[in-house]
Amino acid sequence: MNTATSLTGKLKSLSFPKAYIGPILITGVLLAAHLSFGILDSYQKLAVAILASFATEAVLHKLLTGRWRNMSSAYISGISAGILVRSPLYWPFALCAMISIASKYVLRYKGKHIWNPTNFGVVAIILIASDSAAILSIQWGSNMWAMFVIWIIGFLTLSRIKLFHISAVYVLSFFFFGWLRSLITGDPFLAEIAPITGPMYQLFVLFMITDPKTTLSTVRGRCIVAFLIGLVEFFFRLQEAVYAPFYALFIVGPMALIVEDWYNTRKREKQAQ
Repeated sequence: MNTATSLTGKLKSLSFPKAYIGPILITGVLLAAHLSFGILDSYQKLAVAILASFATEAVLHKLLTGRWRNMSSAYISGISAGILVRSPLYWPFALCAMISIASKYVLRYKGKHIWNPTNFGVVAIILIASDSAAILSIQWGSNMWAMFVIWIIGFLTLSRIKLFHISAVYVLSFFFFGWLRSLITGDPFLAEIAPITGPMYQLFVLFMITDPKTTLSTVRGRCIVAFLIGLVEFFFRLQEAVYAPFYALFIVGPMALIVEDWYNTRKREKQAQ
């Protein structure tokens, strides 16, 4: 058995509780991106976002359920806010994290939250605090090693939890619509697809669109939604919207969950007749 085969076998034998896969992966994204390109505003602002996320999750969950909650989801939202938000001030980092967590408890449909928390928090900050904060949208430049490492680890992780198809369909759709935009606008194809190499897209592709709590219940449904997110993003990008993917998920994600619930309800009613 060669070294590569042995290493692959060891990686496959590793087992983590599903609740910890996301935090481990996003920590890897943070370390690779910051050590390679210094994407964080500061460690202090990152800490503010994580602490605000933890506090909001703990308080709201305890008040509404009477129990304490595992902080894996809060950690992901907090660290995402710490990476994505750009501001000379501290409060936008805390506000984004707090809105992200609060959205899970306030904006619910039939007892479930239908917006990806971080996506909701990011869009909220764009809309209500654009004078004080922006969202990370820079590219990683020509050095692609960190990006390749993150994508490989991320896709292997998603494969283990059987969500790889969502990211794969979205990425293929992004390339297709990038090619289509290049035909419409006359811009080079590589310029149209370049944003996907940035840290903003790493978080979007690996975490936001694959959030198990806000994705559909079937593989086919998830693939259709991933394609529709790419389609809506395509129209936003034609209007030169910098935060196009966030807007697309904000619109498509909740609508898809509501439509699926309506379809399943109708199906159960017909079966009961």
